[in-house]
Amino acid sequence: MIGSSVSPARPVRRNVFVSYHHGGDQAYYDSLSTNMHDRLQLLTDNSLERRIDSSNHLYIMRRIREHNLHGSSCTIVLCGANTWRRKYVDWEIDASLTQEMGLVGVWIPTLPLLPNNGTQKPARLQDNIDSGYAVWISWNDITANANVLTDAIERANGASKRLINNSRPQQGRNL
Repeated sequence: MIGSSVSPARPVRRNVFVSYHHGGDQAYYDSLSTNMHDRLQLLTDNSLERRIDSSNHLYIMRRIREHNLHGSSCTIVLCGANTWRRKYVDWEIDASLTQEMGLVGVWIPTLPLLPNNGTQKPARLQDNIDSGYAVWISWNDITANANVLTDAIERANGASKRLINNSRPQQGRNL
């Protein structure tokens, strides 16, 4: 699904964490993981929904920090039709921002365009796109040119930490 392009100098291979709705967008994660393995050191799939059987909020947040985000410099959020509804996606974005990691949102084809030409993204991601901290790109652009994603990761990692907006309360449940 993702196109390749040749560049004269290899970019820095970043450790990244990928947050997404596992029930609806697994194929996009799989494609990203398969096609970007030579550009990204790590595309992590530590699904909280499959691995954590706990209602203890502090425990879950510690698991996110220690097992999902540890060693990553940037979080990529694959935004599909129901991603905005998932509490763990919100919590992963929250933890990423708390750790001042770069943040990239990717509009995947399952995410419909709204009548106002906008999209329904996770609210915390939208806050940071609006503030200028997070980078927003489309799946179609990265499938046409893989450099679009690596460039977005570099822009996200270079964004001023003062632009982080993590003031929203955590999503308490799946919507």
